[in-house]
Amino acid sequence: MLGASVGSAQAPKDGKTVEELMRNADLALYRAKDEGGGSHCQYEPSLHASAEERRKLEFALRRALEREELFLNYQPVVDANSEEVVGFEALVRWNSGEHGFVSPAKFIPLAEDTRLIVPIGEWVLEQACREAANWPAHVKINVNVSAEQLVEPDFPKMVVRALAVTGLDPARLELEVTESIFLRDADVARHALEQCMALGCSIALDDFGTGYSSLGYLRKLQFTTIKVDRSFVQGASEQDPESLAIIRAVVAMAQSLDLTTTAEGVETEEQAAMIRTMGCDKIQGYYFGRPMSASDAQAVFLRAQRLAS
Repeated sequence: MLGASVGSAQAPKDGKTVEELMRNADLALYRAKDEGGGSHCQYEPSLHASAEERRKLEFALRRALEREELFLNYQPVVDANSEEVVGFEALVRWNSGEHGFVSPAKFIPLAEDTRLIVPIGEWVLEQACREAANWPAHVKINVNVSAEQLVEPDFPKMVVRALAVTGLDPARLELEVTESIFLRDADVARHALEQCMALGCSIALDDFGTGYSSLGYLRKLQFTTIKVDRSFVQGASEQDPESLAIIRAVVAMAQSLDLTTTAEGVETEEQAAMIRTMGCDKIQGYYFGRPMSASDAQAVFLRAQRLAS
């Protein structure tokens, strides 16, 4: 299914020349995209202030890597039954010198629109692998990869390079993608991921069930893990019949395809017990740990060693 974002401006109130109308319609289009796409936005004067803020943010983001303003947090992923930590998801954060802490919901879309996500993603991949190389051998690192990265011809080489310089076993690297990778240059993205799987890496399909054709995508690539979106976990905890049915169906399907399942957004003991009962293999969420620094992640393993001794 195709979607569209639309921005519009009307003469004479939004502009008296073609150039002015086109510029203002373009500003409205940016707003429509920022709100998630698939919608129409009418121009309004306040969009000029938003555009200026975006311009300044983009300028700062272009210098974030060289200024060492980016850093990683790690959120634990646990075995649903034993509650042992089996992995961490690497999450990029930005503390800008000019703008302070900038929400990922704000700078990640900007990075993708400007293709800054490519150098940022390469940095994230290497940093995450470097940190994971210090963890116990059974613990994986999950790294998010955008569609913009996958259409880069050198993406598989980037993965090889990150593994080589850090010494991380490829089997411990899981690349997380969303179905958006299939909406643009699907063959290129699939080929890149297949090359990564040939190295020994695993692939997780994130935000499963929130798009248009998730089931169809499972036929296009040999995924290892399906991540159940937090919206379904929240709905199931409120006894929403549709959410409960979706989680049960995903678990049953994953088991038949020999895939593992990870439930995201688990925030309470009751939700953890519910997810465990429904058969999910792994759990991720605030109940088991918020995104934490690299040193705090190391402390998790040290505590586990002390308890085991």
